Amino acid sequence: MTDCVRIATWNVNSLKVRLPQVLRWLQDQEASKKPIDALCLQELKLTDDKYPHKDLEDAGHISLATGQKTYNGVAIILRKASLAPIASTLETAFLKPVRNIPRFEDEQQRILAATVCFAGSQPLRIVSAYFPNGQSPDSDKFQYKLGWLKAMQNWLAEELKHNQRLALLGDFNIAPADQDVYDPKAWEGQNLVSPLEREAFQELIKLGLTDAFRMFEQAPKTYSWWDYRMMGFRRNAGLRIDHILLSEALKDRCTASFVDKEPRSWEQPSDHAPVIATIQKIL
Repeated sequence: MTDCVRIATWNVNSLKVRLPQVLRWLQDQEASKKPIDALCLQELKLTDDKYPHKDLEDAGHISLATGQKTYNGVAIILRKASLAPIASTLETAFLKPVRNIPRFEDEQQRILAATVCFAGSQPLRIVSAYFPNGQSPDSDKFQYKLGWLKAMQNWLAEELKHNQRLALLGDFNIAPADQDVYDPKAWEGQNLVSPLEREAFQELIKLGLTDAFRMFEQAPKTYSWWDYRMMGFRRNAGLRIDHILLSEALKDRCTASFVDKEPRSWEQPSDHAPVIATIQKIL
């Protein structure tokens, strides 16, 4: 049993296509003696009956997922060896599960939350989130995004009242600052970087959450998403839109956070890379 918990988020852009990459990445982390204890996935793009529970279980993991055909879908994957003995089954590994934002009518599967008990640590509330893209600031989808963000903020405010140890992980579809954009001038006013979206991100911060990545010195021009088109990854023409936000109790225990770009270089990759945070266990 280690003295820390490593949590990660990854938009896999179709789990059916990217399952081999997910399994390979988890195995690589295990081999490096830095296993991922909890992995939040977004854009599963498959229904619950198609979710690869057995493949992941055979690899030593247990999952909770909520999906839909073709679009969206989120999951939380836990390393079974990292869990407390009482958390060995699906029912006991994922306590107080929540699917989607309560009291916000939405057919799109974008939120999954559960309380997890890791061995030798206090329970941790994990939220896997796939924020709406928004398309463009003058579209109906953008208005949906703003409404969703407000509902998310209100719900998280309630969650934080009952869960001091909370981590919000996911594809936020928001680049919080110009340093998170490869060409801020070219992107100015566009979707993902608009003032209204950045204000919504800051409202989450005001709840008492902290951007784990920005707690540490990072290499300039570090991003988590690169467009498939126009050799985006090769040119490092990316955005940092995948984030891990930590409550005050977890922020004080966070010792590292970074983007693992390697899987983006693999064959048939997702257009996103995993983001990781390491948190010292709270006894």
